[in-house]
Amino acid sequence: MKMLLAIINYDDSQSVIAALTKEGFSVTRLATTGGFLKSGNVTVLIGLDESRLDDAFQIIRDHCRKRKQIVPTTTELGMGFFPTMPVQVEVGGATVFVLGVERFEKL
Repeated sequence: MKMLLAIINYDDSQSVIAALTKEGFSVTRLATTGGFLKSGNVTVLIGLDESRLDDAFQIIRDHCRKRKQIVPTTTELGMGFFPTMPVQVEVGGATVFVLGVERFEKL
């Protein structure tokens, strides 16, 4: 038994969760916030047999796309002046962890 923990962009979360559920995965959804962009993410927890890991990875891969986004940053130019400088960053995709589960029970 494994625990798949996937951090995905909020914009991709609905389609990922719908596709996982359609394929019979039980999904727990947690609202999370990223540290760098301070934007909304969704962390998905899935308990599954090791034989289904590749299926889950493929669904996540198919529904989490990377894209470019312009975000404002600030730079101090001295004397307390902080102009906003837009920077292009890549968002989306997924960060996925697979953890071993020592014991699993549905009560």
